[in-house]
Amino acid sequence: MFCQACGSPIPVTEAFCLQCGAPAVAPPPAFSAPPPVYGAPPPNAYPMPTQVMVAPRVQQHVHTLGILWFIYGAYRAAAGIFAALFLMGVATPPFFGGIGSRGLPFLPFAPVMGGLAAVAGVFILLTSCLAFVTGFALINRKSWGRTLAIVAAILSLIKFPFGTALGIYTLWVLAPATSGMEYDAIADRT
Repeated sequence: MFCQACGSPIPVTEAFCLQCGAPAVAPPPAFSAPPPVYGAPPPNAYPMPTQVMVAPRVQQHVHTLGILWFIYGAYRAAAGIFAALFLMGVATPPFFGGIGSRGLPFLPFAPVMGGLAAVAGVFILLTSCLAFVTGFALINRKSWGRTLAIVAAILSLIKFPFGTALGIYTLWVLAPATSGMEYDAIADRT
């Protein structure tokens, strides 16, 4: 043994260094591995983790959800514009360029179609705006985004097939209580 303070040799029988008086510390035992057993891995070659690390579900999916809500809003807006233009064309007399009285079975209701087009246009405009705001809130991780996304998902469930699929995906990601804690951890509080 050697003294850790001054480096002089210490006899094994002494508890203190004869030169400086520092306590003698026994060297750590040398590591000796057991001989390998062929055909089986060593006992701790592949230690099992104590906890499997899984990336949080909300953090993985919230950006994708935001993009999908933007796409869904654009789809709803395009479908609404098409439907409103069609209904307005049916309601317009033929001499103004509309379909008017060209033999369609719902001609007695043609004047009502203009009002229906206005109501449908406003409704679809509001639902597409809701989808755009939901996408914006999720992409920017606004603190109120999770609540808005859950409400928008429930409302979109009846719009088969795209609204239903997006609603189910949104509820799967954001509805569980653990998702609320995960979203609060990544939410932007500004």
